[in-house]
Amino acid sequence: MRFEAAVPHQPTAAAARDAAPVVPDVPVASAESLAAVAADPTYVSRETPTREEDDPPLAMEAMRAVQILNPSGEVTMPRPDRTRVMCVANQKGGVGKTTTTVNLAVALALHGNRVLVVDLDPQGNASTGLNVPHHTGIPDVYDCLINSVPLAEVAQAVEGIPNLWCVPATIDLAGAEIELVSVVARESRLDRAIAAYPGQFDYVFIDCPPSLGLLTVNALVAAQEVLIPIQCEYYALEGLNQLINNINLVRQHLNPKLDVSTILLTMYDRRTRLADAVEQDVRNHFGDKVLQAVIPRNVRVSEAPSYGQSVMTYDPGSRGATSYFEAAQEIAERGVKEPVGRNA
Repeated sequence: MRFEAAVPHQPTAAAARDAAPVVPDVPVASAESLAAVAADPTYVSRETPTREEDDPPLAMEAMRAVQILNPSGEVTMPRPDRTRVMCVANQKGGVGKTTTTVNLAVALALHGNRVLVVDLDPQGNASTGLNVPHHTGIPDVYDCLINSVPLAEVAQAVEGIPNLWCVPATIDLAGAEIELVSVVARESRLDRAIAAYPGQFDYVFIDCPPSLGLLTVNALVAAQEVLIPIQCEYYALEGLNQLINNINLVRQHLNPKLDVSTILLTMYDRRTRLADAVEQDVRNHFGDKVLQAVIPRNVRVSEAPSYGQSVMTYDPGSRGATSYFEAAQEIAERGVKEPVGRNA
């Protein structure tokens, strides 16, 4: 018999590949990187993500907050050469009249404009949003309309916001509609009160109640401009025609200078086609009067009043604050003939 020496079994290439241990992919440092590390221990490769690249949203939010709060106090929004009296009106409730009034006023005041807010709504929500006392017994806009008390004796400085004053509204204002019926020149009471104010304001914002009664008529007679907030829903468009008709009547008979100068789209929900459709309808009808800035649905905007603040100070880095800041900037730039930097 013939015996042959035993030869170990040689695995195939495929078997060797399958049996090899799995090693995770590890980036191999280049010769340049190793040389740089040897020369400088603090060297950071371009492939290593920096801290700024890790969380750019936080950095962007912080930048927006600083821009909105304007801690330097400089005049960064242009100031008009005359007082702009703006009536914020819409007879439909819940479209953002008070929220718009408060946040636009705060944004303009933070950036160097002298602003007065007149709360003409008996609910007093604008006073709440600015943290101004408006309980029974506080001198309010009712005293100006009914008892001819000067506006300067009623206006209160808003705490924490320079250049901002508010004329509060108490529950007494609810009876003003009836009491004004028998008053002489009832439609122009607020106009005369604002005209007699001894100080000079850049902006006067009048927050109207959700109705077309005598209080709203007083606001329309006192104003030169009307700002209409429109909620991006179908119901908001239904009553708009009636509001425009009333504004035209006031222009014909009581205030020929009145003009619908600004339309602001509020509560915009970009997830819905309806919001897009409403926006297109409004822009097609009103053209350039519609601000490019659109206010989105934002929970921070709703939370802010419960802390007695505007969203501008409550969460200046939020989308809501950024949108109102852009709207205020657009309003300031649209109506200005005088350059930035005019002294008070």
